[in-house]
Amino acid sequence: MTYASLKPVSKAFVQRKRLIFVRVAAVLAVLLLFLTKPALSEGSNGHEMLEFLGFCLVLACVAGRLWSILYVGGKKNEELVSTGPFSMSQNPLYFFSTVGAVGIGLVYGSLVAAAVLGVASFLIFRVTARKEAEYLLGKFGPAYTAYIKTTPRFWPNPLLYRDDDQLQFSTRALKRTFHDGLYFLAIFPAIELIEYLRETGLMFPAFVTLY
Repeated sequence: MTYASLKPVSKAFVQRKRLIFVRVAAVLAVLLLFLTKPALSEGSNGHEMLEFLGFCLVLACVAGRLWSILYVGGKKNEELVSTGPFSMSQNPLYFFSTVGAVGIGLVYGSLVAAAVLGVASFLIFRVTARKEAEYLLGKFGPAYTAYIKTTPRFWPNPLLYRDDDQLQFSTRALKRTFHDGLYFLAIFPAIELIEYLRETGLMFPAFVTLY
């Protein structure tokens, strides 16, 4: 799937706006933890299965983001990167972040939470990706047009994978992405703490049960 009606622009999308959206979504996710509880009780087979699957998705998110930043770190909006994960998807960073959002919902033990967080992340990154695509079209012209015609916008296609013999990356960008990934991993102990406090009666009961 490609962008059908892009309008080239000369100004890069301000990443700070995306960060604001993401932080607002994170706050809403935290409120979700405090105000709701999963229908599957802690320790049940169903809850443990969802928790394990969610943790695997969060790890895949962190690993995928680090892999992607190896290729684009320090070159974002400056070079047209079309190898590695960017040969399979135009937006692998956003794809893996959405996978992580779904994983957080599953770690919580709720399919509804996973769906809500996944859809919210997808919609936020969809707007951001389009803004970035308009800038890249204006900057790289026909080369970018050819790239988006052959590369999926979001869902990766492993059959398209190709790579370079040499890879240069930014250690600064890699460290920043690693630190960002810690936020995803920190959700796991936070959820466990909330579940413990609720079970011991040290925290007010949930208002809504999520399946």
